[in-house]
Amino acid sequence: MPDTDTPTAIVLDGRPHAVPAGSTLADLLAALGQPAEAVATAIDGDFVPRAARAARILQPGDAVTLFRPITGG
Repeated sequence: MPDTDTPTAIVLDGRPHAVPAGSTLADLLAALGQPAEAVATAIDGDFVPRAARAARILQPGDAVTLFRPITGG
């Protein structure tokens, strides 16, 4: 059973960041006050669709990138 008292160390946009153990990508966005539809997300360089964020539990060392989607042509 994981230690839920020990924060999980991740890298957020190139900087060290800690989240509560068991946090999902959706939890991180909520804690940061980021509206889900306002940002695109990637973990370790792999795009994570909005619908998959609640199921993606952050692991120690995950490199999370948040970026504004670019639209237009």
